[in-house]
Amino acid sequence: MLCETPSFSRRLLLKGSASFFAWSHLPRFARAADRRDPRFLTIILRGALDGLSAVAPIGDPDYAALRAQIALSRDGDTAALPLDGFFALHPAMPNLLRLFKAGQATVVHAVASPYRERSHFDGQDVLESGLGGVASVSSGWLNRALGALPAGDRVVRKGALGIGPVTPLILRGSAPVMGWAPPALPKAGDDLAQRVLDLYTHRDPVLAAALGAGIESSRIAEHAPMGTGNRTPGPQLDRIMVQACEGAARLMMADDGPRIAALSIDGWDTHAQEGGAKGRLAALLGGLDRAIAALETAMRPVWADTAITIVTEFGRTAKVNGTDGTDHGTATVAFLLGGAIKGGKVIADWPGLKEANLYERRDLKPTTDLRAVLKGVLSDHLGLSESVLAAQIFPDSAHVKPMKGLLA
Repeated sequence: MLCETPSFSRRLLLKGSASFFAWSHLPRFARAADRRDPRFLTIILRGALDGLSAVAPIGDPDYAALRAQIALSRDGDTAALPLDGFFALHPAMPNLLRLFKAGQATVVHAVASPYRERSHFDGQDVLESGLGGVASVSSGWLNRALGALPAGDRVVRKGALGIGPVTPLILRGSAPVMGWAPPALPKAGDDLAQRVLDLYTHRDPVLAAALGAGIESSRIAEHAPMGTGNRTPGPQLDRIMVQACEGAARLMMADDGPRIAALSIDGWDTHAQEGGAKGRLAALLGGLDRAIAALETAMRPVWADTAITIVTEFGRTAKVNGTDGTDHGTATVAFLLGGAIKGGKVIADWPGLKEANLYERRDLKPTTDLRAVLKGVLSDHLGLSESVLAAQIFPDSAHVKPMKGLLA
């Protein structure tokens, strides 16, 4: 089993592993502005989610031809799940559809961070840092948001939670963060190994060569080559998603537990054999959908004050490639869900899928800045001002206004 029922206890804090970070000195104050006790969780889908398959623009006349064999359909046993007359959800996500119909989930389409290249590592860094482009940075926007909350806010007193073998960039910084790695969560793998290798390539080429050889030897020994993320996800990954979310929810539910958390899920790079209504992406989306249901169930007592954002570093190409997959793209989808979300809508300034309307004639064109979405949630859910969001949380972004009307 991935994780037992976690409790926010002294024993948990002193459990002692390289991936566990204890609380630092937390200020003693409580939220005075109102009686709400908000929870905010960000889930990062690493590898670039194909937004055109997760939420298909079936009403676009150019959709079916572009997506060819992986296009979703309105009809049949595996028909897409209608959201409105234009967009339809992937059939592997009935729980998200249920929340959407209940007014507790929103889809934002044709959305992207400011990043416009196609490197996973750089794209993830821009997504998590909250900056306007690639730059050297040691803190993430969610940590800075925690640090910017006013004295007297119970969210600050509870701190934040990073789930996984390493603290993600989005939560690194000066504000207090604890880490929790579920016992059966896979060890830090290719992503961390490649980042370390990149670091040493620039600083110590000799050591980088030795490290690279060691990584290659390890891959050969384990029969798990780097970059083979296109294998169909199995029950283990599904279980990891669900149980990691359940564990995070229980920690966030505790009276003395964190109110802010971040979780990343690897494996969304679908270069080959992506599949349409069934296949690799369908298995990933099905696991995510069950994780969403697990979060709702575990957090039911505080669900009304819970907001969850699900984001990814960029989208994928509009056209299918020669291996029945999609390559690195630009715009994609973001999901907002929770009892605090004013849902039941798809937000999209739709650019169209004609070749002339595609970004660089290959990708869905971004028409919504992801920072506007995140600012809208942080403003209405945590009470951060527009000026603080523009100067501290997402530096130099005054031109990106918080999206209104996202919270119930």
